[in-house]
Amino acid sequence: MNKNQISGSVKDMAGKVQREAGKLVGNHEQQAKGAHLQVEGKAEKRLGDAKEIVKDAKDAVKDAAHKH
Repeated sequence: MNKNQISGSVKDMAGKVQREAGKLVGNHEQQAKGAHLQVEGKAEKRLGDAKEIVKDAKDAVKDAAHKH
């Protein structure tokens, strides 16, 4: 797991908590801020996922090159 995946997951969770708390007290601004934070977190996690895929592919190519 890389820092983008971790940070993104944390932001997503924090946004969900903020959004639900906003719903609970009827605060639409907090709901919107929470939803925004969730979207930001999911995007950052996907960036981290993509970085991992690229790293794994790079390692696979490197390993294949060393075997030949």
